[in-house]
Amino acid sequence: MALAACAGAHVGSPDVYFQGKAGPYPLLVVVRPPNVIPGTASIEVRALDPGVRSVEITPTPMTGFAARHPPVADVAEQSKTDPQYFTGTLWLMSTGSWEIHVRAAGTSGSGELLVPVPALALKTQAMQQGVGIFLLGMLVFLGVGLVAIVGAAVRESRLEPGVASAGWNRRSLAWMTLTAALLALAVWGGKVWWADDAAENARKIYKPLGITASLEGAGQLEVRLQDPGWLPIRRLDDIIPDHGHLMHLFLVRWPAMDVFFHLHPDENAPGLFSLALPSLPAGRYRIYGDIVHDNGLAETAVGDIDLPTVSGAPLTGDDAGGVMSGTNGMVWLRDDARPIVAKQANLFRFELSGPDGPEELEPYMGMGGHAEFISLDGSVFAHVHPTGTVPMASVAVASMQGMPQGMMAMHQREIGKVVSFPYGLPAPKRYKVFVQLKRGTVRTGVFDITVE
Repeated sequence: MALAACAGAHVGSPDVYFQGKAGPYPLLVVVRPPNVIPGTASIEVRALDPGVRSVEITPTPMTGFAARHPPVADVAEQSKTDPQYFTGTLWLMSTGSWEIHVRAAGTSGSGELLVPVPALALKTQAMQQGVGIFLLGMLVFLGVGLVAIVGAAVRESRLEPGVASAGWNRRSLAWMTLTAALLALAVWGGKVWWADDAAENARKIYKPLGITASLEGAGQLEVRLQDPGWLPIRRLDDIIPDHGHLMHLFLVRWPAMDVFFHLHPDENAPGLFSLALPSLPAGRYRIYGDIVHDNGLAETAVGDIDLPTVSGAPLTGDDAGGVMSGTNGMVWLRDDARPIVAKQANLFRFELSGPDGPEELEPYMGMGGHAEFISLDGSVFAHVHPTGTVPMASVAVASMQGMPQGMMAMHQREIGKVVSFPYGLPAPKRYKVFVQLKRGTVRTGVFDITVE
């Protein structure tokens, strides 16, 4: 129940962090989607190039007719104290996958960056008590006034000029009673309409995917996605590959979080996956399953399973993880003087330390690395890349031109020695971040984070 209350594209982490280029300008974009739909999203743009002079932002659905006919762009407000920081708000009018067009202009021309954003209603906005009391008072005032007007019209509309009113009579009282009855009927009809509309909106409240798992045979894990019944836009036969895999499955031994695996099961049928488990110790495991639908909407399904000790096959391909043994040769390049504050965008920078110093890294599933931020209470999970929280499959659905420059050639060039993950932890809690970098083999390191 707690997870469902705060779920989004990432569990408990609804804000979108995205790093890419708008033409020649590198940008770090933060989108804070609304909790109610329609609602306004808050947009923050950090220009990583001092040459940016102006930023325009535009929302469109990711697919469909409206995606080809954007509204007039809004001009983001430039900070008076920090000229490289821009902010604005945009309306997201319907549930589903949206994209924010961020157009930057400056000394080197102009360019556009597309940022995929899930628009998911997480709650119903309650009416403020003061507004409710005011509206009820107005209803009574206008109703009594209308009944009085009808009574006066029946009594006095036919009197000759100068003739005094005869006061109340049976005819005026009858009309006033009829008017009051019609008003009561109208109020009752409004209540019925309101209840139907509220029920329709309640059906649009996001219901996260569940996931169940069972151990079949000798180390064969079967995983099934469970749709609790949301909108027709969600199907289980429309999952598309992200980094070459239909699902990224994370197993975390709970609550110690001392065993971590990043695995990639095969799909046997819509919503049904299986994989041969690697060797792992017994315990209760939290399951996180990342998928992307063909409309660009990314989701994380959450579940649990109790597993015995498994003597499985060695890890192959992109599968990685194991029993955690500290940083595993990784170094967190952290500014110790700067505290980590909730909802504030940070660049988490890591490198691999070798005998001769920092080592050159290799691509891991087309990226410089992968990082998974998990809160110790289990309410937050986010799978983050060097480009941010947005899956590359969602970016590809938005537009292949929206891919950060150089992404398509990632396999053909060196990554460098340092990988940065742009992210803002959503709440003041304690977290662990599992960082996965590749140098010959994929190594996984774990670090503790306390957020103020």
